[in-house]
Amino acid sequence: MVRDAVLKALLSGALRPGTALRERPLAETFGTTRGAIRKVLQRLGEEGRLELRPNRGAFVPEPGPDDVRRVYEMRRVLECGAVAMLAERIDRARLAPLDAHLERERRAQRDGRRDEAVRLAGDFHGVLADLFGNPELSASVRGLVARTQLFVALFESPEAGGCSVAEHEAVVRALRRRDAPAAVRAMAGHLEHVEHRVLAKMPRPGPDDVGAILRAAMNEDTP
Repeated sequence: MVRDAVLKALLSGALRPGTALRERPLAETFGTTRGAIRKVLQRLGEEGRLELRPNRGAFVPEPGPDDVRRVYEMRRVLECGAVAMLAERIDRARLAPLDAHLERERRAQRDGRRDEAVRLAGDFHGVLADLFGNPELSASVRGLVARTQLFVALFESPEAGGCSVAEHEAVVRALRRRDAPAAVRAMAGHLEHVEHRVLAKMPRPGPDDVGAILRAAMNEDTP
């Protein structure tokens, strides 16, 4: 219950970057022990959804543009390779879970359930990776997706659901045709689109954030 509540608040964008999640107030809110709260926060930290700072506790992450770029780059490497291989071996039975998942995504977006839409949009990529039957691949993709889901929740507008169902449908159509190049193009274009949208929504450094301004200037001058 505690994990679900925290996760829902994260994916809905209600918890903002840098927010501290203190054990004692959470234990009082949920009527449980600090030990139980600590386990939940630890698990969310391991999933990349919270930042665990030694001797300070758990915080909603404050990712910068470089963090966003690195994670999406890793996703493109993994997922474009995955769909290229999957296109060579896919059949109707293995497409059924993707078709069913797409329908759940459409329903969540129609109903305006943002946290559910963000969760399902990310889960699409996990369902796709699961078709390989490779636990290591599934774990890697799901771990990266968990981080990008948070980027979307933190920086997208409340009306956005992160991933476009139409873009997911394009990937599935290419897989259905066993068209590996089209599947790779659809996946790469989809991930680049979401990455650029998140980056465009990220706040720029304020006028008093001297460190961030100077770091940006230094990076621009670096050949």
